[in-house]
Amino acid sequence: MHSYRVPPNSTVRGRVRVPGDKSISHRSVMLGGIAEGRTQVTGFLASADCLATLEAFRAMGVEVDRHSETSLTVHGRGLHGLKAPTQRLDMGNAGTAIRLSMGLLAGQKFESVLTGDSSLRSRPMERVAKPLRAMGADILTIDGKPPVTVRPATQLVGIDYALPVASAQVKSAILLAGLYAQGVTRVTEPAPTRDHSERMLRGFGIRVDTHERTVSLAGGQKLSGARIEVPGDISSAAFFLVAGCLAGADDFVLENVGVNPTRTGVIDILKLMGADLRVHPRPAQGAEPVADIEVRRSALRGIAVPESLVPLAIDELPVLFVAAAAAEGETVFTGAAELRVKESDRLAVMAEGLTRLGVTNELAPDGIRIGGGRRLQGGEIDSHGDHRIAMSFAVASLICDGTIQVRDTENVGTSFPGFVETARGCGLELTSL
Repeated sequence: MHSYRVPPNSTVRGRVRVPGDKSISHRSVMLGGIAEGRTQVTGFLASADCLATLEAFRAMGVEVDRHSETSLTVHGRGLHGLKAPTQRLDMGNAGTAIRLSMGLLAGQKFESVLTGDSSLRSRPMERVAKPLRAMGADILTIDGKPPVTVRPATQLVGIDYALPVASAQVKSAILLAGLYAQGVTRVTEPAPTRDHSERMLRGFGIRVDTHERTVSLAGGQKLSGARIEVPGDISSAAFFLVAGCLAGADDFVLENVGVNPTRTGVIDILKLMGADLRVHPRPAQGAEPVADIEVRRSALRGIAVPESLVPLAIDELPVLFVAAAAAEGETVFTGAAELRVKESDRLAVMAEGLTRLGVTNELAPDGIRIGGGRRLQGGEIDSHGDHRIAMSFAVASLICDGTIQVRDTENVGTSFPGFVETARGCGLELTSL
């Protein structure tokens, strides 16, 4: 079992560039695969998750040329050109890949079976399957979990669906199915979520209408090949944004980070906590805004995190819990029940790890209360195979008096290949065992 050993650190410095955005990388292969013509992708995230998506679409007849680790050409087969796979489509640990593929495959004329690793096979799929069935999709799960069987439907029809819980994955799956449906498909969100699917669909020539919190598109539209430049993933940058707040020198900068406004909840929350953080916009990369982010050691303070920001920072919350442990006073997170159905129950696993390091906390069904303001003790942390948990506790070394040992870190490669080298490059004395 892989693990990290991280002794106490005092400073991070220099310029950091994180890998490409995972959400955009997944979608570039998926949409490129059903487009007509070629799609050129640069900045692709060559993580285990995104490579699983790439191989799944290759298995359905999509030709993908890889020019380098991060540059590729997807030769689209058109909306109805995918071929039946000869075996199960293994999505590894990628929740985004399996859920969006359920929507995309619902309109195909062949049967497919979607599966993944043990972690993915424990995650709920009915939140996607239910609205897709309302559209006419023929989808089977095993007690609500993968493997997921998607069988040919007689005809999909557009629906008007109100999401019970804000989820970009569910929204995206419904919109992708909507491409194959008769009529108009509408999705209304209870709170804003990341809008990469809407932006990218427009980039492929699809008319997508947005009115307040409702997104709609008409079925039958064709996608045309596009050029996609994938910016740095703000979810990966988040670990170093918090590291900068805890121990950043004056020259600490994260370069070329995607700052889509539906993804910048981590920045907004850190600013509310008193972060010394400056965003310097760069020229946009296609439909996605990009910036360099300068961050310095900050006197963080505890806050009640606005629930409206939680969906905009859902993947970044674990490392924000570390920021809360450093902040003076108490920080309260609510409206984060979604964390319980990620790669692990992130609320429970983070609470367990924080307790081991001597951080006072109180777990709630949809959040956590964290008491901060003092140095942490070292200790051994079980990440439960969750990449974001593992990286969050590596960052916690910056406010520890003792060494942190993080167990079960192999899955870090699903989202952030090269994390160890990046962390070492800015000053964390991290050893991978």
